[in-house]
Amino acid sequence: MSLSPIKKITGRAVPMEGDDIDTDRIIPARYMRCVTFDGLGEFLFRDIRQTPEGKSTNHPIDQAKFKGATILVSGMNFGCGSSREHAPQAIVRAGFQAVIAGNYAEIFFGNSTTLGLPCVSAQKEDLRALTQLISSEPSTQVEIDLEKLKVTAGKLSFPVTMKASAQQGLLSGRYDAIADLLANLPKVQSMASTIPGPSVSAA
Repeated sequence: MSLSPIKKITGRAVPMEGDDIDTDRIIPARYMRCVTFDGLGEFLFRDIRQTPEGKSTNHPIDQAKFKGATILVSGMNFGCGSSREHAPQAIVRAGFQAVIAGNYAEIFFGNSTTLGLPCVSAQKEDLRALTQLISSEPSTQVEIDLEKLKVTAGKLSFPVTMKASAQQGLLSGRYDAIADLLANLPKVQSMASTIPGPSVSAA
């Protein structure tokens, strides 16, 4: 059960401006009472995309010019708050393939990496420039190169950072520990067979 390496992500981007966007804003708690994660994408950022009465707030994700975007661009401390796996699950199931932000809450970052959702960090000035570009020219193709750790969008190009362990895991297709374990199951079984079982003493 091997996973495909993730080396580049290319697509249009949507701005999610602001710092400290927490997991409760990403996926409100009332949608976490689910048996599977399958339908979570529908409720991504629900409370800021709609009023309590269910009317659209014209959030960028719902604007026609950003329809089909696969990259989220945000600010500092993205994914903070409670450590719910549902947050990156909702992002992935809404069709997003990567996030570009200033930095991330550690648990959110780890959960995202396990799902194959690269989260790269950029400087504030580069985030501002990218946000301005995609806001004025939403058809711009944004490329995230995980090998070179570089983002390119039109004439704009800037470096990004990522934890080395996450980068190598994504590049090698070994970002999901469970999938990695299953892929090496024969080795695990072989090792387990050499471990003595518990001794049982006679009563």
